[in-house]
Amino acid sequence: MMQEPTAANRPMTPLEWALLLALSAVWGGSFFFNAVAVRELPVFTVVVSRVALAALILLAILRLRGERMPRGRAVWAAFFGMGLLNNAIPFSLIVWGQQHIASGAASILNASTPLFTVILAHVLTSDERMTGGKLAGVLIGFAGVAAMIGADALHDLGAHVVAQLACLAGAISYGFAGIYGRRFRAMGVSSMSTATGQVIASSLILLPLVAVVDRPWTLAAPSPAAALALIGLAAISTALAYVLYFRILATAGATNLVLVTFLIPVSAILLGTLFLGEALQPRQFAGMALIGLGLAAIDGRPWQAVRRRRGDSAA
Repeated sequence: MMQEPTAANRPMTPLEWALLLALSAVWGGSFFFNAVAVRELPVFTVVVSRVALAALILLAILRLRGERMPRGRAVWAAFFGMGLLNNAIPFSLIVWGQQHIASGAASILNASTPLFTVILAHVLTSDERMTGGKLAGVLIGFAGVAAMIGADALHDLGAHVVAQLACLAGAISYGFAGIYGRRFRAMGVSSMSTATGQVIASSLILLPLVAVVDRPWTLAAPSPAAALALIGLAAISTALAYVLYFRILATAGATNLVLVTFLIPVSAILLGTLFLGEALQPRQFAGMALIGLGLAAIDGRPWQAVRRRRGDSAA
């Protein structure tokens, strides 16, 4: 989940809200598709299929748009760094985690990405410092993470706890990617070229690994459901997601775009409940509520709206 600064931070139009809801659905769908595919296929096979097919689709989109991929060594070194942080590491950790926990729980843990991003931005950048509101949001959000994991971790570091920690590690990697990805704007690389370059790079990173670890040519052919899940991951939850992402970013801005983090768990939980028979525990919903409250504190706009209404009432 890439982040890119822009000045277009304003209330969104109905069309932009519709695009944001569509983006939350296709990104939330990735947890559903992962859960289906990982029942039959090993982790790296799922991840490589996702990024390699998405790379082909995005390359075709670039060709239709009349764009060409940059060729500089420095740019491609940056693509490989971004592919590692934004695709290879988090995709692999989250898919592995979903072997042991429900897709809805994985999506809730993934929603902690902005919490880590705020901390990393404070440490690694000079223009995104921690404020009191952001600190409060981080503390509230991590209380939500603790509500989901803490009690289990105290009693037994079992597979499900390790799986939850793996999903959290994936969120941390996304946080690093959000900071790392700021360099592409300074390098003059277009947003779609950045998206395409990173999935190409992550495919090249993971291909040797999948050949050694999974040996996919020895695997049984996937069922139609698993094959469709792989196509859905690549075409819908990666290629289409990036097209929607950059469309919203261009007109609504990064601050409005971060609202998608609130919505992804909703679609993931609905899909997991309706089609996979998953059920979340009350503490997981409590954790989601606290993470959402933390993200609202970081974003700041809900409190600004409350203050404006109070001011209007007083006037």
